[in-house]
Amino acid sequence: MDFEAFLGHLRRDFPDLHITYFQSNTEGELIDNLHEWGFKADGIILNAGGYTHTSVAIGDAVKAIKTPVVEVHISNVAAREPFRHESYISAGAAGVIFGFGLEGYRLALHHFVR
Repeated sequence: MDFEAFLGHLRRDFPDLHITYFQSNTEGELIDNLHEWGFKADGIILNAGGYTHTSVAIGDAVKAIKTPVVEVHISNVAAREPFRHESYISAGAAGVIFGFGLEGYRLALHHFVR
């Protein structure tokens, strides 16, 4: 299932939540979006992809905002290359979910609705 279809399922399964989605391959755009939503959203689910392991700036942005962030990775990063075992985001995140595929996003939403 592609992500857009999965997002539709999440919106159907969590009808009381206002779920927005933003994707960018540009580090600065991700930071701008964190700053935009980081003081008005109830929660942010962040999959920063490769930036997780390289971007001090995204890690700092997560630490600078008030909204709790759950870091999500589709793959099991612990079973991947050693450099992927380090995250600049985790220290500022409320929690980290990895290795459950797209279901990681659903698990993160359950955290926010509990």
